Amino acid sequence: SFSFTPTKAQLDAIDAIISDLHRKEPMGRLLEGDVGSGKTFVAATATYATLLTQLSTGGTPLQVAYMAPTEILAKQHFESFIQYFEGTDVEIGLLTGSGCKKFPSKVDPNGYTDISRAQLLKWLESGKVSVVIGTHALIQKSVTFSKLALTVIDEQHRFGVKQRKALAQKQHDKRKELPHLLSMTATPIPRTLALTLFGDLDLTVIDELPRNRKKIITEIIPTSKRKEVYEHLRKELTA
Repeated sequence: SFSFTPTKAQLDAIDAIISDLHRKEPMGRLLEGDVGSGKTFVAATATYATLLTQLSTGGTPLQVAYMAPTEILAKQHFESFIQYFEGTDVEIGLLTGSGCKKFPSKVDPNGYTDISRAQLLKWLESGKVSVVIGTHALIQKSVTFSKLALTVIDEQHRFGVKQRKALAQKQHDKRKELPHLLSMTATPIPRTLALTLFGDLDLTVIDELPRNRKKIITEIIPTSKRKEVYEHLRKELTA
């Protein structure tokens, strides 16, 4: 159903993750790849595989939590997941400090709508919303899940150890097993590298960029030229 063909590196990453999901013990995997290498697509596929597991067993609805470091990034992932899951009946929520959204909307099956925080929290606790994407708001005490099976942490170096641990312990029933963990980064911090070296995290590297991907340009822009660059970018984006 996708409009593109995944790279071999993406498919290898998906195979490794799905293999982990079949194991009895929780997955602990670091997915490393440059900006634009397609980590979000891999995470979306892992999410779908997790939800299909529940459908095949007929058990308690499984849930996935995807934590991003900023509201802008969380909303971008929310919109990407809508494109990926359109037509699958998967309900997706967005939880940030400034508000909450849900897809699909009752008014527009192809769009999303604003909802109250209380309503989204209720649906997460009951299991009605299968996938939630959010910021640090996901680890607040008021947030609980019915059956959290997979946690995805984007740009994991932007979160502290306790913050990452808090997301994994968001089950409504604290006695339930820990969810699978997929950490993603383009710039792993030393502690993350140590975890991969000493066996607490398995490592998958996406070392191949999709075809026709625009080149990522990183430059230092002096203050004197920022207005000029901003106007250039504004014209390109509004063209």
